[in-house]
Amino acid sequence: MYLMRVSLPDRPGSLGLVASAVGSVGGDINAVEIVEKGDGVVVDDFIVDLPPDRLPETMIAACQHLDDVRVEWISRYPEGGGLQSDLEALERMTADPANAAETLVSLSPVVFRSHWSVLLDVAGDRVSTLRATTLAPEFHTANAGPLTPFETTHRCDLAAGWLPGWAESTAVVVPLTRDRVIVIGRHGGPPFLDSEIARLHHLAELIK
Repeated sequence: MYLMRVSLPDRPGSLGLVASAVGSVGGDINAVEIVEKGDGVVVDDFIVDLPPDRLPETMIAACQHLDDVRVEWISRYPEGGGLQSDLEALERMTADPANAAETLVSLSPVVFRSHWSVLLDVAGDRVSTLRATTLAPEFHTANAGPLTPFETTHRCDLAAGWLPGWAESTAVVVPLTRDRVIVIGRHGGPPFLDSEIARLHHLAELIK
């Protein structure tokens, strides 16, 4: 199973052409979600089952033979995974408001297709990790500098070696309260789109 992000023209029939291209190499689309729209272009995420004897490059080539269609990114996706809406995340956050921040951290890898997510305590001059998903780095005062400033929502492009042994990454920092921030990250990309950052910021605004 693969997650594939595709930019395509925002006009009738474009989605059907991409679906046909995926099907032509044996791909089976399980779900599609619009990530961003604007300026005549739409960015969609596809979750696709591909037969074991087919390489993802065949699917990329089939899509990119279409006019004005570009595969932005593709990676393996957890078997049995599915697209989870912001509304579902919000429902779980409001069901347990005292732990809403922890809930958002745990759901972010699915909701935002990130590889990791952390909740940091940034009180004063000290930084410590309050909650982290399985693949997240362990942040503390000595290594959290590349994520600053913590007071504003922003995207971070992290060069290879930003932490010992870590490859190039992209991350988003969103303040929850004066002393807490959430950080979500991807290994290698794709960069978080403005619409994804706005969605995360909106959910974070609901945590007080």
